[in-house]
Amino acid sequence: QIPQFEDVKFEAASLLSELYCQENSVDTAKPLLRKAIQISQQTPYWHCRLLFQLAQLHTLEKDLVSACDLLGVGAEYARVVGSEYTRALFLLSKGMLLLMERKLQEVHPLLTLCGQIVENWQGNPIQKESLRVFFLVLQVTHYLDAGQVKSVKPCLKQLQQCIQTISTLHDDEILPSNPADLFHWLPKEHMCVLVYLVTVMHSMQAGYLEKAQKYTDKALMQLEKLKMLDCSPILSSFQVILLEHIIMCRLVTGHKATALQEISQVCQLCQQSPRLFSNHAAQLHTLLGLYCISVNCMDNAEAQFTTALRLTTHQELWAFIVTNLASVYIREGNRHQELYSLLERINPDHNFPVSSHCLRAAAFYIRGLFSFFQGRYNEAKRFLRETLKMSNAEDLNRLTACSLVLLGHIFYVLGNHRESNNMVVPAMQLASKIPDMSVQLWSSALLRDLNKACGNAMDAHEAAQMHQNFSQQLLQDHIEACSLPEHNLITAPAHTIPEIPKIPKIPASPWTDGPPPVQFQAQNGPTTSLASLL
Repeated sequence: QIPQFEDVKFEAASLLSELYCQENSVDTAKPLLRKAIQISQQTPYWHCRLLFQLAQLHTLEKDLVSACDLLGVGAEYARVVGSEYTRALFLLSKGMLLLMERKLQEVHPLLTLCGQIVENWQGNPIQKESLRVFFLVLQVTHYLDAGQVKSVKPCLKQLQQCIQTISTLHDDEILPSNPADLFHWLPKEHMCVLVYLVTVMHSMQAGYLEKAQKYTDKALMQLEKLKMLDCSPILSSFQVILLEHIIMCRLVTGHKATALQEISQVCQLCQQSPRLFSNHAAQLHTLLGLYCISVNCMDNAEAQFTTALRLTTHQELWAFIVTNLASVYIREGNRHQELYSLLERINPDHNFPVSSHCLRAAAFYIRGLFSFFQGRYNEAKRFLRETLKMSNAEDLNRLTACSLVLLGHIFYVLGNHRESNNMVVPAMQLASKIPDMSVQLWSSALLRDLNKACGNAMDAHEAAQMHQNFSQQLLQDHIEACSLPEHNLITAPAHTIPEIPKIPKIPASPWTDGPPPVQFQAQNGPTTSLASLL
């Protein structure tokens, strides 16, 4: 009841609701924040801060509709109290949630409005540039979600220039005159890591894997420094997402052992935070599934992908997992019923479930692969030409390389050696540039056989030597990966069972439930088949 004491009252409400949330009493925190919001309209800073806090609470509970409503209320309030800066923060936050909900019809006009507000706002240069970073990050991730890695390039370039500008600006100690402006989106250092992160995402999708590696190293080094002084949970999220992307790069470049150790690192990070684990469990099982494919453990791959499908509600991730699971069934060769069911759900010609250009192109490739294995070569060529058309349009280098080498294989089987050569040579060049070890192995085998069939003994010998080198590299990496204690992740029990004397231990089953296993037992050498590599 003390007059002029509003700051203490609202800070108490804010802290108390945080405490309730830590004790998992979210339902007690919500009415407290609502009451504080209701009586704080004459105190702009606290009114905005409490609106952000309640919106964040709803977001953590996956109630994005309520969160969007609150952010809309905040944007209108900020406009009324003359804070265009905080209005932009509310609107950009709302845009981020709408993107998460896939409400693209609502996102486009909102982002257009945000762009205008940001450009017109004249204030603190660091605050202005940080708004531009927020705006451009949303645009870039929107393009990447849609699998449009060529279309995104101008936005990504702007974002990289923007972060360079911010790093040259000095923080002014002068506080804004409008109390509603007393907010910032992220610290400068966090924004820098975030820009590295979206650059890695782009490089991985586009197939510039050495560039992805370079920016991952930079970002992880920066994260290590930041984590010494800052325990913000967002830093662990950045680290996990970076590792998820670089793990996929490693599997492509033929570094399975390193990928496996990094998967184990993601497990350890997730063990430290239940929220991080619930947000990334599906991705973790997907990565393990991809690793299983790379070491030819198809049963384990199926178990991991099936678990990931059970855990995800994200449409693009669901389509990505289904596409990879279909490739497992194609390789196994005796799962036709399950395969037909999966292919029907990711039919690129009819009602494809997501708007991602990249995933639709991949679905055409999977159809082409299946038709090839069934000997329906003309049908396979049609699907693969669709993939090529789509992948060339958006510079999806890995899909282009995979489609070219498979088309080359089809022409080789049909006896059209000249056409086969026209496909395999560019496939090999592109695979070397990425670098994609599996496509290089496949292309070198085809070049060896093609040159032998055409009587080019020297070229055939050179291709055979290349094939031998790739085989050796993959084989050594395969043995190293399967010998690692972390390889047990694909066969580890879901929960550690204490050893009781005189009672036989329960045999290990794949980790497909609950938090990641804490300990790994070292294995005596590889236990997986090497035949598929050779």
